[in-house]
Amino acid sequence: MIALARHGEERSATAIGDTAADCLIREVETWPKPGLVSHVDQGAHDDMDADLLRRSARMLAPYFTDLAAAGAAGADMDRLRAIGMAAEAAMLAATAGVNTHRGAIFGLGLLAAAAGFRTRYGVAAPLGRIVAARWATGILDGPVDLHSHGSVVARRYRAGGARAEAAAGFPAVYDVALPALADARRIADGDEAERVQACMALIAGVADSNLLYRGGPAGLAFAQRQAKAFLADGGVGAAGWRPRAAAIHAAFVARRLSPGGCADLLAMALFVAAVER
Repeated sequence: MIALARHGEERSATAIGDTAADCLIREVETWPKPGLVSHVDQGAHDDMDADLLRRSARMLAPYFTDLAAAGAAGADMDRLRAIGMAAEAAMLAATAGVNTHRGAIFGLGLLAAAAGFRTRYGVAAPLGRIVAARWATGILDGPVDLHSHGSVVARRYRAGGARAEAAAGFPAVYDVALPALADARRIADGDEAERVQACMALIAGVADSNLLYRGGPAGLAFAQRQAKAFLADGGVGAAGWRPRAAAIHAAFVARRLSPGGCADLLAMALFVAAVER
């Protein structure tokens, strides 16, 4: 693991890593999220549950710390990628091969690196802007796993996916999820409701590669219609919102639809909100 030169910076990197892991756990502790694993049920997944996701998140904390330290040290994308690959290998070893957080290692890891850079140099820019400015070229020019779900979807449907999202500075986080969290704060009863609102906004507004992989364009369209209808009816500010969200969740599970990309983006938005406040 990378050690920063000053003890204060070591503490900052550790705090960033712990915050990133905590945001992954907060995502798990949110229900109802359509089709996704939570503390209530497994959603549309047979191979993972909340306990597995919690363990995976906690195990990743030191790697997010390393990424924050690397960002503070001015690391290039090759160095960040090496840490991310080590994190992914550790995740797969800890979960017996289950992909619990590959997308989060990539996206949240970049934001952790940006947070380290921001803390070290006192930069006031948003984390997404730092990612785009420092690492966009390396993100887009990096090696591609041709067998990943994201790569399959990108070839089949010409979808940009996580790489394009990151290189652009995470517009889904800043333009969709964070405004939804802020809006829900005015109308919602509690943090969990805010997270549900943000999740629904992401499903409505993002071409989630996991939805495309599992359900094709028809599955994505169904998911987006359901989320848009929920928001149009008042979202978490409407009476009886939780049973309506639970019914949407059940409909996703019945169709084996899981917006895993939106789950990662929700965790990223929680992280950005915590770091940039």
